Amino acid sequence: MAEKIKVLLSEEEVDSKIKEIGEQISKDYEGRQVHLVCVLKGGSFFMCELAKRITVPVSLDFMSVSSYGSDTKSSGVVRIVKDLDEPLKGKDVIVIEDIVDSGHTLSYLLEMLKNREPASLRLCTLLDKPERRVADVHVDYTGFQIPDEFVVGYGLDYDQKYRNLPYIGVVEFE
Repeated sequence: MAEKIKVLLSEEEVDSKIKEIGEQISKDYEGRQVHLVCVLKGGSFFMCELAKRITVPVSLDFMSVSSYGSDTKSSGVVRIVKDLDEPLKGKDVIVIEDIVDSGHTLSYLLEMLKNREPASLRLCTLLDKPERRVADVHVDYTGFQIPDEFVVGYGLDYDQKYRNLPYIGVVEFE
């Protein structure tokens, strides 16, 4: 089965929105340092571009979680594949995600990170699918709310393909 990618959000739209989010974070954290925690793999493209646009001091860390295993549906069990390298205690932390949909994994992850006693904990996502939400997750910084379609690009993939697209596209199967 072949797939075709239809542009949903252009490279210019994504770039402009990331700049806007960076400006808001810089304003909200003026005079402080912010610690960005990227949820791998998809969030890495967004976090790198966002970090370049934040004007307050920034530190970075990465973690990888899985709730899918080898299936295409979430098992509901969240597994830490790669944990953080540094403690969060006393830091102003923003978790960076590529997309928030059901919220199951993020709900678990945010609760776990809260127990590590950061000074503050917020969530930032490039894309949000609120109509898919089943777990209560508050998103502090949102790039775009999108319809419930399968999207790729800017770190999001289909079978490990299309992460490198500089725009957000919808996968259409032919």
